[in-house]
Amino acid sequence: MEHSTAPRTYPHGVPCWIDLEPPDVDAALAFYGALFGWTFTEKLPPGVPGRYVVASLDGTDATAVAAVATHVPADGALAWNTYLAVDDVAAAAARVAELGGTVVTPPETVGPPDRPAGRMARVRDPQGLPSRLWEAGTRLGAQVVNAPGTWNFSVLITPDPAAALAFYGPLLGWEVDPELAAGMARVPGYGRHLAGTSDPDIFERQAFAPPGFADAVAPIESDDGPARWSVAFAVEDRDAAVAVAEDAGATVLSTTETPWTRDAEVRDPQGAVLVLSQFSAPDGA
Repeated sequence: MEHSTAPRTYPHGVPCWIDLEPPDVDAALAFYGALFGWTFTEKLPPGVPGRYVVASLDGTDATAVAAVATHVPADGALAWNTYLAVDDVAAAAARVAELGGTVVTPPETVGPPDRPAGRMARVRDPQGLPSRLWEAGTRLGAQVVNAPGTWNFSVLITPDPAAALAFYGPLLGWEVDPELAAGMARVPGYGRHLAGTSDPDIFERQAFAPPGFADAVAPIESDDGPARWSVAFAVEDRDAAVAVAEDAGATVLSTTETPWTRDAEVRDPQGAVLVLSQFSAPDGA
């Protein structure tokens, strides 16, 4: 999908942003710059501790796709972090605790007080999966998605999908319809929001899809391992992207084909796992 001139905004419950907190920021920039062709912009002024580097397609916030920041070990193993948009981060954090989750760090303002990027809380669901709740300020979220070199989906992988929905349903308004791409969580009305803002052609482009598909926000998959987010990036050609990733020091963990995608799971040189996903629609779709 090409980016629109209208800013992309995210209603309550929609995954909105991703970032990575590696031990070596410069090494991460070198790897992801080679892999996706990203342009990087330092967002913290000189003299301020740490680094926060925003990745974009053309060096502007209008094409922002992700961020790479100074390593913060609070969330455990290195992984791409998924941010979940909320209308009120304090209220959402309180709801996390009521639903059996854990608030790892309480809501805090991110960025300068006079022009905050947003307010964030680090949380874990009842199965231990870490996420960030994000009440947007100037940082609205990823501005280009689903296009090659950008974030595609964060897939919620869980040993107990029903228990996960018992948490994310009340917290984020997620719904799952068995007849709608089984396992695809949706936020009702999200498609209409996109059609009225940053993606006016979404319903025409998804004319082949069942009703409600435009509201999809996150696949939910069952797996016996620990609960985790699998963060997928769109690529033009999976095999070509894999070759670039390997040349830049990544390890290929698996390759798979589905009726709609050709995927490769890779581990970057510092240990973060990501999925490279090439859209490959069946004939006639």
